[in-house]
Amino acid sequence: LKPQGLANTAWAFATLGISESLLFDAIPRAVEERIGDFNSQNLANTAWAFAIVGVAARGALVKAVNVRAAAIGIAALNRENRTQLHQFFLSVELELRPPAELLAPIGLRDACKQ
Repeated sequence: LKPQGLANTAWAFATLGISESLLFDAIPRAVEERIGDFNSQNLANTAWAFAIVGVAARGALVKAVNVRAAAIGIAALNRENRTQLHQFFLSVELELRPPAELLAPIGLRDACKQ
């Protein structure tokens, strides 16, 4: 699937409250392979889906989302994108308790809070 298809699939399942483990195990691998092609909406919708269904994102997915969000830049993220990414960052911190290198940069996290 292309980035929009991956994002739409994850978003749709999360919106319906379906956290099918096979689906949410497969999506991170596909996202990691195509992360450079994700636009701000694809990225935010996918990250939000993982936050909503309560499925812990894998470390590689967390790092990929952080790197891509930083590459896209705060200016390119609309309010909804920032809100979705903020939810993702919070869920990662609460569920994974990752090492500092997997956390989004503080500037990015702070910008997404607003």
